[in-house]
Amino acid sequence: MQNFIFENPTKIIFGKGTISRIGREVKRFGSKVLLVYGQESIKKNGIYEQVTESLREADISIVELPGVKSNPVLSLALKGIELARKEKVDTVLAVGGGSVIDTAKTVAAGVKADHDVWDFFTYKKTIKDALPVLTVLTISASASEMNPVAVITKEESDQKYSIRSPFIQPKTSILDPTVLYTLSPEYSAYSAVDAMTHALEGYFNNSETDSPLQDRLVEAFIRTIIENTEIILKNPTDYNARANMMWSATLAFNGLTTAGMGMVSYPAHMIEHSLSALYDIAHGAGLSIVLPGWMSYTLEKNPKKFARLAREIFDVKEIDDEEAAAEGVKLLKSWFAGIGSPTSLLEGDIPESDIEKIAENAVELARIWGLKEYTKDVIVDILNLCR
Repeated sequence: MQNFIFENPTKIIFGKGTISRIGREVKRFGSKVLLVYGQESIKKNGIYEQVTESLREADISIVELPGVKSNPVLSLALKGIELARKEKVDTVLAVGGGSVIDTAKTVAAGVKADHDVWDFFTYKKTIKDALPVLTVLTISASASEMNPVAVITKEESDQKYSIRSPFIQPKTSILDPTVLYTLSPEYSAYSAVDAMTHALEGYFNNSETDSPLQDRLVEAFIRTIIENTEIILKNPTDYNARANMMWSATLAFNGLTTAGMGMVSYPAHMIEHSLSALYDIAHGAGLSIVLPGWMSYTLEKNPKKFARLAREIFDVKEIDDEEAAAEGVKLLKSWFAGIGSPTSLLEGDIPESDIEKIAENAVELARIWGLKEYTKDVIVDILNLCR
């Protein structure tokens, strides 16, 4: 295990009936909030009413920024920055999943910047301040509710890039598993894929060779995600399954599983960002296409680790590591298909003839992320395994 500093300042309020506490939490940081949310679902399922009632009871003034899409776009964040400045809000509250939270984080950073907020995403500028961000989580997948990361797409250039800064880490996040009861089977599946990929990329892509504790943590998360997703798809209102899934997704990408692992990279996410930037595919759906292909391409570099996953999670019996590893990838891909998530470019309505175009888009992000080994040719080879 390598030296590390682990600090996660987000306050988590977890459980049934906890949304009513959001007003008191916002009040700790300000009195005028920008309320960021998606489409109409939170009004239909009652969450909007619960949130706004709690804010009013705490004497919080509300300015609204609705309309966040499943792949958040820069143009709406820019609108939010302008609105926040005009209305002089002092806090930002995201009510939604990762897309909504990432939009809120971008707005929070942009309000305090004297330049184009996109400069943060291209690493031309560093975030030095931001408005306080709080969240009420309605989709458990990205762990944005408990991490310092945001991802957004610049529509005109089809660039889906990310930022990372402690200034945009949420101050408080409320996780009520009952809000997930109305989440569709489709998005329940995509959420599971996203959470699982966060855990697996840290598991495979690190510079530490002796990490039994972290490996077992990740394997526990993967088992929990698999078991509870299967329950949820049969019974969407199973509280314990929703609660276990919600907490697993949060912990899978909050720094816990990669502490002590040295340098960690996320190449499958990097390639998927190009899919969702170019074709507006749901992030989890894109990952279920990319991850098995990436694993097939990479497993020969570390067959022992891939074989371990196959044996621990899917009870693969093959003695040879490479055979076990390959079987594990096959079984993971089969599980993705079984929960209704696409496992090929064609299933995701992405033309195979666009592989070169996708690789050209992805290689720019690889450069920004410092993934030098992911050349255009390498990305093309990986995408060919996603057919």
